[in-house]
Amino acid sequence: MVDSFKHKGLRQKLVDVLISKGITDKGVLNAISKVPRHLFMDSGFLDHAYQDKAFPIAANQTISQPYTVAFQTELLEVNENDRVLEIGTGSGYQTAVLCLLGAEVYSVERQLELFKKSSLFLPKIGFVVKRLVFGDGYKGLKEDAPFDRILVTAGAPYVPKELLSQLKIGGRLVIPIGNEEQIMTLYIRTGPKTFEKYEHGKFKFVPMLENKS
Repeated sequence: MVDSFKHKGLRQKLVDVLISKGITDKGVLNAISKVPRHLFMDSGFLDHAYQDKAFPIAANQTISQPYTVAFQTELLEVNENDRVLEIGTGSGYQTAVLCLLGAEVYSVERQLELFKKSSLFLPKIGFVVKRLVFGDGYKGLKEDAPFDRILVTAGAPYVPKELLSQLKIGGRLVIPIGNEEQIMTLYIRTGPKTFEKYEHGKFKFVPMLENKS
């Protein structure tokens, strides 16, 4: 599992691309410059690891486009030591970015194959997750709530009430909402029963699955 000077140089070029597309959060850009994305990808795509594109991974899922990862993470406004719930561990790439931002990360994955792979792989390359769970992302992690930040990395037809209820007052939830196409949506909890909602453009994600047996 080599992370060479060439890889580091390619990551810096990727960061330059993200800056050109409007990403300004220095913490997010720094994290992306450090996470070895090529290690999270299937071998057939290694030569393309630092292109700003999504690529297939196991279980008919994808590793998200770096711009999408950066955009969502920037919207989330992660502070050091924030308790962050990630819905959809996937390859673990987004998880690693959150870890590098100093978050205490709790992550839920619906696909058993990906859960097993990420559970072994993330600590192997130095990313410590507080808790990684095989479960239904629509239900969140009630036993570990409330969270400062919640990030959903798959397209949901609606915002799950359980996730809203697990957000701290003042907390931020970022979720792509829609079926064929999603609107990146930010919820900020302003009180026990009140939320502000902001929409941030169109994206395409794999669908968020529920009803894990």
